[in-house]
Amino acid sequence: MPDIKLIAIDLDDTLLHNDLTISERARTAIRKAVAKGVHVTLATGRMYRSALPFAIELQLNLPLITYQGALVKYADGREVYHRPIPLPTARKLVDFLLPYGYHVNIYIDDELYMENNSPEGQRYVAIARVPINMVEKLPDALIKEPSKIVVIADSSELDQLALDVRSFFGSSMYLTKSKPTFLEFAHVKATKGLALAHLASSLGISADSVMAIGDSPNDLDMIEYAGWGVAMENAVTEVKEKARYVTRSNDDDGVAEAIEKLVLEV
Repeated sequence: MPDIKLIAIDLDDTLLHNDLTISERARTAIRKAVAKGVHVTLATGRMYRSALPFAIELQLNLPLITYQGALVKYADGREVYHRPIPLPTARKLVDFLLPYGYHVNIYIDDELYMENNSPEGQRYVAIARVPINMVEKLPDALIKEPSKIVVIADSSELDQLALDVRSFFGSSMYLTKSKPTFLEFAHVKATKGLALAHLASSLGISADSVMAIGDSPNDLDMIEYAGWGVAMENAVTEVKEKARYVTRSNDDDGVAEAIEKLVLEV
């Protein structure tokens, strides 16, 4: 039986069912793990304010890894660190992105900014459940460093866009997909894996005793870091290939199953 002392769980398509709820089975498994002395946190690409209600529901007391790892912050508001995109880089990126005509979100001070309330933007807000700050011109929102920038478009379009951005910007920022239609840009050191490693180190926990559960490319580095990387049955192939254990799908309580089997010995 593995000696797991810290669990980091992705939200969308992992802990959350497709209706964006946490099942009673998952809540029970997480609470039993905490009662056993295991540390549990969320590691998500979501905004802090979007992840916070789930952390409160689960009564988690560890810092939450949000914005892919750009903002690590306790549920009570204490900030561990914030790694936003440097302002000159963010401005160049937005100027680069806008001619493509795709929907773009900008996140500053845990607020969401967009230029037009497109169908893509409306679908995003339905998932994130946060208010929108509309601006006439998106570059006008960039008066402070953004926590991240997201482009929403078809998966194949985003694959090409990622190649274009990497060709132009090199390794000056972190690019990842959180969903097939969400391409996310963040500080080069704003990743779930780096944030999880920082948290584990602060708790005196080695990677061998860490479990990370996820499904998407933005979960890959924390899956690789953790001694027990767990992929959902609905995960992308590259995550499954790197995982040590593949559990059931998000809609079939895969997170609960993994905790029950690897932590609670159920």
